[in-house]
Amino acid sequence: MTEKKGKPARICVRCLVAGRVQGVFYRASARHQAQALGLTGYAQNLHDGRVEVLACGDPGNIEQLKAWLLRGPSGARVSGVACEVIAVQEFAGFTSR
Repeated sequence: MTEKKGKPARICVRCLVAGRVQGVFYRASARHQAQALGLTGYAQNLHDGRVEVLACGDPGNIEQLKAWLLRGPSGARVSGVACEVIAVQEFAGFTSR
């Protein structure tokens, strides 16, 4: 892994988003945001009503996505976002599952 100024060139995070986040185009909107930031990974609904977002890419762009996850699309009411850094994974793009 190459590093610039002590930061890894690529990281992956897994975020669990709680609140009113299903049935409000949250996954599609997260996919659009992630693609605009050049990230790879996926967004998927979980059986407990949360959305899981796994995103990989530039750390600065990951931070921008995390900030967006706190807001979500206009119909969403996000009550919490918990993120953890995970091992780097390879994805062809960013998808909704």
